[in-house]
Amino acid sequence: MRPRRRDRLPMLLDALGQQEGHSAHGRLLEALGGAPVAADERLVGEPAHTSRRLRFASGAEVVLRDATVASVVLHTRATTFAPRGVDLRDWLPGTSHDATLDEIAKGVHARPRFGGPYAYFAREERFVRCRFEGRWSEPGHLVELAVTLAEPGRACQPDDDFCGTCGDLLVRADGVDVAGGVDVADGVEVTAGVDVDATVDALTAARDAQLLREGRSVVPLADLRLLHSSGLMERVESHLECTSCRRTSCLTLYREAAPTFVHLTYDEAMRRPLEAIPPVEQWGDAARVAAAADAMRYVDHRPGSWFLAEHESGWYFESRYNRSRMVDGSCLIRLDPSEVEGYRAGGREYLTLLAGRIDDSQPWTDESHYGRRHLALTAEPEAARLRADFEAAVANHRWTAQQRQAQHRRLGPSA
Repeated sequence: MRPRRRDRLPMLLDALGQQEGHSAHGRLLEALGGAPVAADERLVGEPAHTSRRLRFASGAEVVLRDATVASVVLHTRATTFAPRGVDLRDWLPGTSHDATLDEIAKGVHARPRFGGPYAYFAREERFVRCRFEGRWSEPGHLVELAVTLAEPGRACQPDDDFCGTCGDLLVRADGVDVAGGVDVADGVEVTAGVDVDATVDALTAARDAQLLREGRSVVPLADLRLLHSSGLMERVESHLECTSCRRTSCLTLYREAAPTFVHLTYDEAMRRPLEAIPPVEQWGDAARVAAAADAMRYVDHRPGSWFLAEHESGWYFESRYNRSRMVDGSCLIRLDPSEVEGYRAGGREYLTLLAGRIDDSQPWTDESHYGRRHLALTAEPEAARLRADFEAAVANHRWTAQQRQAQHRRLGPSA
């Protein structure tokens, strides 16, 4: 019986950031079982990088970005390419495929952090990432252990380049083979730009299939090309979050530059500067202008307190409330006739008083008259659609959107 190899985590960490052919890369491949049983490669994003995934019968994966080792994933359960998972005892002392987070922490000699769906540990500007299906404090729920150059929660993970939900939605122009990822001209790899129409169609189909969620406070996907054609904005950008890997796909059209398509974490996407969207009458076609006329429209707001929107079905009022020093929320109601009259007579001062009454009523309780009218809790058939319409109407007036617009003004058109 061969002696069990232990604590090979340093070898994994040493391989990160190394080019193919480096000795650390060679030692890694040997430890994972030699030649991979499967390999696939693709171009990711625009501007593009090449991502290559190697899969081993041992239950491990290596992802290389532009021929540099970016992550190594050790699957603790059987996969489509490996009949059994890796034995963690070969990699971390005192662990097994049933390891809990505390046991992994002892093997890594670091305190756990949390980012996105992962618990992880920082080791010398590298990260040890683990994913559980179930409670991380109980044995039997560990799915994978990985080392990566990208900090979980702060950067997209390299293995997400192969996400089966959002990984193939970018369509490249000029007939580039997306599966292979590159054109070769005179022995030189050449990437092409974004086929905007085909990419928008692919994103729209994925969104309609509820594989992606469209972001607020950015240009809706349906308006992207119309706004870009108007020339009124330096750049127009749509965001769609993947329901599988949670990355946000950002498709950006520029007035004087080629389109880009990048994957970001939610926080990264929310920090991108944003221009205010001009009134639809300045850029929409007849159908879009007519649709806007029928849509719920923003009327007014008081920062940190309330929003008011109007629709043919009535007036809609969202009020912030404080449940405790640490917890707050919002209550969205349709104004009744007496409240509409109060607003017409008292204007913004009346709405501020109304917001105070809603807060005082404790709208999170069953006893609150306003809480029972909250459109998130009512059984009204159209409540979900009205909430979505309200959010769309006020999205560009939310604090986050205004901060991003202010950032755009500070940074200038090149942001």
